[in-house]
Amino acid sequence: MVRPKLEAAGWLAGGERFYREQLHVTAGRVVLASSTAKRLQTKIPDYLLYFRRDMPLAVVEAKSNVKPAGNGLQQAKEYAKLLALKFAYSTNGTEIIEYDYFTHLETVLAAFPSPTELWQRLQIGTASRSG
Repeated sequence: MVRPKLEAAGWLAGGERFYREQLHVTAGRVVLASSTAKRLQTKIPDYLLYFRRDMPLAVVEAKSNVKPAGNGLQQAKEYAKLLALKFAYSTNGTEIIEYDYFTHLETVLAAFPSPTELWQRLQIGTASRSG
């Protein structure tokens, strides 16, 4: 239920403005327990939204449609912070919740923003921080 909503907003599985699914972003931190090393869980966001191949804009965490959309927001925010992204989304396929790191606001959305809209918001947010 997430892919059709992303595609309706202009994000494609391939092409210029696109999304990627289940992309490993870290191998998991290695910690020592006594004399043995153990690797912690790999970080795998459900979706990354790209404006260009070298320009990820947001992370989307998808949860089951029987769970509240907000259940994945903290996880999405952690992935966004790890990847230095300014937008994090959590969805259950019906409801979409956005966290904006520029405004620090959580907002319930009817649809995902388009690639152009998100790019413009990034530019505005970045300019206001440097100005």
